[in-house]
Amino acid sequence: MGEKKVTTQTDESQMRQFTKAVLNDLQALEKMFAGGQMESGVLRIGAEQEMFLVDSSFHPAPLVLEIIEAAKDGRLTTEIGRFNLEANLTPLDFTGDCLGKLETELNEIIGIVKNAAKKFDADTVLCGILPTIQMSDLAEKNLTPSPRYKELNRVLTALHGEERIVHIKGLDEIKLHLQDTFTEFCNTSFQIHLQVSNDEFARYYNWAQAITAPVLASAVNSPILLGHRLWHETRLALFQHATDERSTVQQERSRPARVTFGRDWVKDSILEIFHEDVARFRIILTRELEENSLEVLEQGKIPGLHAWRMHNGTIWRWNRACYGVMNGKPSLRIEARFLPSGPTVADEMANSAFFLGLMTALPEEFCDVTRTKLSFDNAKINFFTAARYGLKSQIAWIDGKNYPAQKLILEDLLPRARHGLRSANIDAADIEKYLGILEERVSMEKTGAQWMLDSLANMDKAAKPNVRLRTLTEAMLKNQETGAPLHQWSLAEIEEKTDWIDNYLTVEQFMSRDLFTVRPEDIVELAANLMQWRHIRHVPVENEKGDLLGIVSHRDLLKLFAEEREHIFREIIVKDVMQTNLTTVSPETRTLDALYMMREKNIGCLPVVKNKKLVGLITAHDFLTVSTRLFEERLKKQTK
Repeated sequence: MGEKKVTTQTDESQMRQFTKAVLNDLQALEKMFAGGQMESGVLRIGAEQEMFLVDSSFHPAPLVLEIIEAAKDGRLTTEIGRFNLEANLTPLDFTGDCLGKLETELNEIIGIVKNAAKKFDADTVLCGILPTIQMSDLAEKNLTPSPRYKELNRVLTALHGEERIVHIKGLDEIKLHLQDTFTEFCNTSFQIHLQVSNDEFARYYNWAQAITAPVLASAVNSPILLGHRLWHETRLALFQHATDERSTVQQERSRPARVTFGRDWVKDSILEIFHEDVARFRIILTRELEENSLEVLEQGKIPGLHAWRMHNGTIWRWNRACYGVMNGKPSLRIEARFLPSGPTVADEMANSAFFLGLMTALPEEFCDVTRTKLSFDNAKINFFTAARYGLKSQIAWIDGKNYPAQKLILEDLLPRARHGLRSANIDAADIEKYLGILEERVSMEKTGAQWMLDSLANMDKAAKPNVRLRTLTEAMLKNQETGAPLHQWSLAEIEEKTDWIDNYLTVEQFMSRDLFTVRPEDIVELAANLMQWRHIRHVPVENEKGDLLGIVSHRDLLKLFAEEREHIFREIIVKDVMQTNLTTVSPETRTLDALYMMREKNIGCLPVVKNKKLVGLITAHDFLTVSTRLFEERLKKQTK
């Protein structure tokens, strides 16, 4: 998430000074370009590993500060959510055994996090979106207490100005109405960095844009958000919604979002993007000014460009150009931000090898991608198509033809990636190991996203959704711990075990969301038929806004039948018979508290309400199912 040192109180004078500092930084960068001061002739790689922290029931564990403190490793840092954690890996020259070294360090740092997490009965999971995240997790209590994150949420929410709508369509559809940016807690990624020379940067950057789609298609790992099956890489759509600061008027003017693939190829210099980002996107975070970059440059020193880097860190291009100083030498690198975390370290390394191999081979073989038949518009369409459909997508390629993603990868791109890695003198064993993993995955059409979707489809449909999602997360963690790459995994299955009760700790985990409701003006006969057709005993009554107004129960209809035998249902409407003196609970209510409430009040159902809106329902039948399961578990335990 970038630089943590931000100013929380900024007046217009300070903002003008900071803006001037950003412009000075860009001028200093131009001078370094012109003076040949940028490091050249070096290919170097690096990586950032983001991960989720989970508790013993595989739900988000907001323990990042505690775990970092326990781990005492300078490579670890916070992310925006208290159940997200980031590790920054050591930069390596792109040659020899660098890929093997990167994998070793990844396993080492994840092991350090796991050992620290054990002290809190927690663990870590690699995936793009954690399946067990619930709406109650996306709250301010889980915002990492850092000035940067607080300011980002405050400023982006204020600039947006209205209710933030997250609307994503896939196999299912989700539409959320929010007042904050906390859905960003849902996302984690694996970011691979490639440093290239300044005079070749534009060419390499354009190729990074071109190959993003096929690389992503092979790596998708985020198909589920809050129980909804959406894009194969839902993380991309969610990130744009979560950080979108555009007002309605700005969206109508088609102003680009701060999360962006871009608008065109870079023509001559990466400075084109830097200038566009300052011109198009307002500065939203500032920090104390530690230097005047132009003065530092005049003194023969290398400036840190802290002001511009702060601004650059608030524009989330899927391929981002970054500046850094290593061993006293300034350089530029491409940060590929589009890859999800997981499903294993080995799979992440396979994705990285594929990306890096293509980044080495294609610029050398074809020189400038803008001279091929691949237009920028098609590269952009490819990217979002791959995010939606993964290996099932069609990709327009540099020869002007369209290919199924699987065919393009296996027959064209993988051989070129192998050639690229060989030309960089990468160890032959590592080339075959990592690209072999990717080849097997693509051949079997078994991405992380497809494994999750197939696992859910294969589970018992009668199982509660939260049980299925917890099972999925638990299987991911167990498979990750074996080190076996994804294509060797079996589908996740619900196991018979005694700790299943952890799935029902809160009403949110237990309630039914797929509800059949009526309006107060509907005829009672409609409610009666719903009960008969769907085998239910309670029908909630809501208005057009989703406000809960009442409940019609099977008992109400029996009473009505006894009183109005001859004229039953003919002119009676729902509001004439519905119960309006309702007992309700929130999604965060403990399940046992809800059970006691129903017993004490002798009621057959509890509507679950948030902000007066009906979000779920729990019934006595649901609790009977749980009680029966508990009895069966205890009986099995006694007979063993």
